[in-house]
Amino acid sequence: MLKINDLHYAYGKIQALNGIDLELEEGEIHAVIGANGAGKSTLMNCIAGQLRPQSGEILLDGEKLPGAPHLVVSKGVVLVPEGRQIFHNLTVEENLLMGGYTVKDRAPGVRKAFEMFPRLEERRRQRAGTLSGGEQQMLAIARGLMSNPKILLLDEPSLGLAPLIVNDVMRIIQQINSEGVTVLLVEQNARKALSIARTASVMEQGRVVKTGPAADISKDESVISNYLGKSKSKKSSGEQIVP
Repeated sequence: MLKINDLHYAYGKIQALNGIDLELEEGEIHAVIGANGAGKSTLMNCIAGQLRPQSGEILLDGEKLPGAPHLVVSKGVVLVPEGRQIFHNLTVEENLLMGGYTVKDRAPGVRKAFEMFPRLEERRRQRAGTLSGGEQQMLAIARGLMSNPKILLLDEPSLGLAPLIVNDVMRIIQQINSEGVTVLLVEQNARKALSIARTASVMEQGRVVKTGPAADISKDESVISNYLGKSKSKKSSGEQIVP
């Protein structure tokens, strides 16, 4: 569905993406994990049209994706950015309406958002900046869904959230996917991301160094060591620590 070929992007002399190849199949959740500075958010911003790559191509259903954000959205690819970036001075409902600017009739989208996130309906006339962190993330996701995307790009949706809220967000992502939306998930909480993804990629220094089924990636020793950690408890026989 989405295919990225040999993508390069640099911030001045700093090479953020160095020949990225990645494929996203229709209907899946694909997780991208990696350390800070690996290039994950740069990749998402290139797909969304926020950044223009120096070279390489991004294809949607075999056709080159436009280079401007509003055109990318019109093609059905929507980014929920890192840090939420909601409109703090607008109400919850006004934020949702802004997210549906490509849709002629936005009322069905608002109704669906409130069905999925009842807490947002309770706060529909409340200024978004006064919401809790978890509520703001729900609003950011709901706003992204307003344009009926084929592909939802989620950049660090669990960042700064309490563990129980993270679990809620992951369940919401699975629900969205079950309703037919393909998801590309960038997430520093690698364990949570791999637990809900079908496939995954590992990025290091602007490159994809591993890709495959998420279940296999989660068992890879280097991934366990670098991103998942190990349990502190050992078996009584003194066997190796179990991840």
